Amino acid sequence: MADAKVIPFGEEPRSRRAAKRARGRGPSSPSASPSSPSSSSGSGSGSGSGAAATSGPHSLSSVPDQPDGVEDSPHVDGQTPGPAQPDAAAPGTGGPAMAEDPAGDPAAGATEDGAESGGGDWDRRLAEGFAFLRRRVTGDYEVDEFGYDKELTDQVLMSLIRPLYANYFRVEVKGIENIPSDGGALVVSNHSGTLPLDGLMMQVAVHDNHPAGRHLRLLAADLVFMLPVVNELARKAGHTLACAEDAERLLQRGEIVGVMPEGFKGLGKPFGERYKLQRFGRGGFVSTALRHGVPIVPCSIVGAEEIYPMIGNSKTLARLLGFPYFPITPTFPWLGPLGALPLPTKWTIQFGEPIPTDGYPPEAAEDPMLMFNLTDQVREQIQHTLYKLLVQRRSVFF
Repeated sequence: MADAKVIPFGEEPRSRRAAKRARGRGPSSPSASPSSPSSSSGSGSGSGSGAAATSGPHSLSSVPDQPDGVEDSPHVDGQTPGPAQPDAAAPGTGGPAMAEDPAGDPAAGATEDGAESGGGDWDRRLAEGFAFLRRRVTGDYEVDEFGYDKELTDQVLMSLIRPLYANYFRVEVKGIENIPSDGGALVVSNHSGTLPLDGLMMQVAVHDNHPAGRHLRLLAADLVFMLPVVNELARKAGHTLACAEDAERLLQRGEIVGVMPEGFKGLGKPFGERYKLQRFGRGGFVSTALRHGVPIVPCSIVGAEEIYPMIGNSKTLARLLGFPYFPITPTFPWLGPLGALPLPTKWTIQFGEPIPTDGYPPEAAEDPMLMFNLTDQVREQIQHTLYKLLVQRRSVFF
């Protein structure tokens, strides 16, 4: 009988030939007989190059054509050959390693965590906002005997003033450490600018820069509390009447009290007299500080004089309207409401060395000579600091 003739199927991969040899040498697999009839060369009907030989118990099977890009692999337990799998095995399992889940990518996880964190932050803010509105509607908030609403001031009023303070006037604060961390103190400042914006800027400067986040309680003129809307807002922001009784009650509670002794004389002075301090009255603020033994902190503000350059004063209109003066500036009243926009000057607020008053005897508050000397000392220190800051200033606007 003629030897069987095996038709080659092209170059086989080395891994497939090794697998076939291993099957041929197996204890249960007899070696192929050389006399086994071969399959036809693919010319018969219903048979092709991939058809298996039908004669003999150990006939050779043709290997089906593999698609491009797919590695040949031997048949295992009758399974259909599929795409090549990674050869790496998972540690300790003996099987193929599992492919990494794209969802477990650390960067993707970090992004999702960041998104959740951002969403949580916005949820927290919304919850706080709704809680704030609920308290305002139901009246569940505290107001002190002067009408000061701390929650409204911190969360609303300060937030409205802060852009003007930080971005428009670009206020620079110096000497904030001279304001005590606890206990009462009296801050005495110059006053200017036609409109009392300097008091508001000083209030934000103390609250935002002091390590203890203290609040400045300003003493305001009677006119402030006679104007509609302004009256309520001033009370809510912690302002009170510029009288000795209110100042003493605040100092007894350990508050920081702000006073501007120049009053309307400093606020409405002509532009040609800028940075020249007016008279400080009769020294009532010194008497108040002496009675309670609190330090006096001089404060100098540069930049407020130029926001509304006052070149004239219409006294007739001032009398008709009940104002102490009616300012005329290069833009007001010529440009209407647009003329009320302040010029974007660069501000500097400096708190000077405190002047102690706790070393004086109780009867010192009734000594007119001592009050005059201390008043003059405070005024001279503020004026000297103003000149010093003006020399150091590069420009009105920068």
